[in-house]
Amino acid sequence: MFKHYFEQIDGVEIWPIISLILFFTIFIFTVIWILLLDKKYIQKMKSLPFEDEPGETKTNLKH
Repeated sequence: MFKHYFEQIDGVEIWPIISLILFFTIFIFTVIWILLLDKKYIQKMKSLPFEDEPGETKTNLKH
């Protein structure tokens, strides 16, 4: 259905190539960024959901 519309656009064959290059560029930079992250920062972010919020009281949940 859309093939007919795309055939009428000049230079449409370049857009899939540009999209693929853009995707792989962002993917490679993301992988490099993750590998170069400071390990202390990763540990801090990993334990963040388990930290108490300021002003929150701890309760004893022993049954």
